[in-house]
Amino acid sequence: MTTIEEMQQRLAALDPEAVEIGDDSALHAGHAGARSGGGHYNLTIVSPRFDGLLTIKRHRLIYNALGDLMQTKIHALSIKAYAPGEL
Repeated sequence: MTTIEEMQQRLAALDPEAVEIGDDSALHAGHAGARSGGGHYNLTIVSPRFDGLLTIKRHRLIYNALGDLMQTKIHALSIKAYAPGEL
C-alpha cells in the first residue's frame, strides 16, 4: 500500500465528502526529511466533521486520524480542510 493510499484509508474515519492528496516529495529532494524517508504531501479535504470548528481543531482531527504516519512516512503536510459549502 502506498503512503497516499494509507492516508486515504485513515482519513476515511472523518467521513470526508472529498479528499485530494498530492505528493510533493520530489520538490524537496535532498531535504533532511526526505533523506529519512518521510514524504512531503498536500491535502485538501472536505468533511461535515469540520463544520463549526476552528482551523486548529480541524488539523488536530486530521493529525489524529493519520496517527503514526506523521512521525514515519509523512515529514511535511500542507492542509486545506473545509466543511461542506465552504469552497
